[in-house]
Amino acid sequence: MIFEMRTYLMQPGSIPRVEELIGAGTPARARLSRFGGFWHTEVGTLNQIIHVWPYKDLAEREHIRAEAIRAGIWPVKIQDVILEMESKILHAAPFSPHFEPGEHGNLYEFRTYTYSAGDIPKVIEAWTPLIGARSAISPLVFAGYTEIGPLNQWVHVWAYRNMADRETRRAQAMKPGLWPPPRPEGVVLHRQTSTFAVPASWSPLR
Repeated sequence: MIFEMRTYLMQPGSIPRVEELIGAGTPARARLSRFGGFWHTEVGTLNQIIHVWPYKDLAEREHIRAEAIRAGIWPVKIQDVILEMESKILHAAPFSPHFEPGEHGNLYEFRTYTYSAGDIPKVIEAWTPLIGARSAISPLVFAGYTEIGPLNQWVHVWAYRNMADRETRRAQAMKPGLWPPPRPEGVVLHRQTSTFAVPASWSPLR
């Protein structure tokens, strides 16, 4: 499978209207292909929305998107308040969930690490033996790497009830030998970003 993560920067003050319009339009769009989830940012770059769409492959993505446009059901009419748009195509790590529907809490952390070219397989290898114990402390929603868009990115998404819950659970996870995974020799981590986002009430993940 592939996962398209679309991030839009919206005009300040537009998020409630945008969330309402997308919420109204999503049921018709989701009849064509599964909808992963929808969030708006609370910490990090503000006035962003994040929505995720799983597909079997790029061919299915192109077919479904063309059908949605032909039927006039997507995209919803929010172009007047969009400032910037970014799309990433991600592959899931072998141990990763696939943005399955569920209710985990009101705070999702989107962490993005940028590595040197060729380092991602070593990152997956380092994470594999530890991820079971870590995700038992707080749910892992997704972990994977970019194939199209900004390259060499490792994206992992975690769910918490709220910020206090995050602090408690991260403290539990930071015990020696549990988390974070050791960085493999020769792997270079260039950049780390963290964004906290709140799911819409109608999101399959919330």
